[in-house]
Amino acid sequence: MMDFQDTWALLHPAIAIIVVFPLLGIVVNRALLTRERRLVTKAGEKSKIPPVVGTEHVAIGRHLTIAVVGVTFLGLAYPLFSKFINKNVISQEPFRVFLVIAVFGFSIASFVFLFRAKTKFWRGTFASLTGMGLVLLGSQPEIYRRGHEWLVSHFYYGILAAFLMIFSVATTQDIYQDRQNRWRNAHIIINSLALLLFIGQGITGARDLLEIPLHWQAPYVYQCDSVSKTCPQFK
Repeated sequence: MMDFQDTWALLHPAIAIIVVFPLLGIVVNRALLTRERRLVTKAGEKSKIPPVVGTEHVAIGRHLTIAVVGVTFLGLAYPLFSKFINKNVISQEPFRVFLVIAVFGFSIASFVFLFRAKTKFWRGTFASLTGMGLVLLGSQPEIYRRGHEWLVSHFYYGILAAFLMIFSVATTQDIYQDRQNRWRNAHIIINSLALLLFIGQGITGARDLLEIPLHWQAPYVYQCDSVSKTCPQFK
């Protein structure tokens, strides 16, 4: 039977499935329509695609970034605070716990200010601070990074995808000011890579859900040998 901790653990994948991936599909659709309209217009022909698709692509893309970074913070919060409580880290390392909470607050605030920033300097500053916060939180010992298989690590895919989304938001205004389309081309390449990472997230996330036991099962399951694929006898 699931308890509160197990329900909390499911919030991260549930929000990803319910919110992130549907938004991703819409953003990709609007991106393709926007590009198709731009190419037709550039060729001197009249496009049947309404001009509003470009605005929709930007607006929904911002919502996607909020969802991706938000679910990343949530995915980091669960292992951090659940292990802080279960392993009594709060009394053993109160200063580190305080720093983690402060980094969470500072990073979320920086992310909020990123959307309010008007100048390139402040967009770059708040994007960098948000990214640094994710790195600091992800480097805590309570986070399982699957370092021995980093090429198929759900953690690294997620952090990199969040970085790309943050960078995409920080450079959106530069796309419209660059007449040589360098930022537009960079935007296409970066978000194409992000799409591949999201596909990887879906695969590695499903795999990890199979590996994570319920809270009350964990002490027994983690005694199993993953190499020999055997478990001790339990009464």
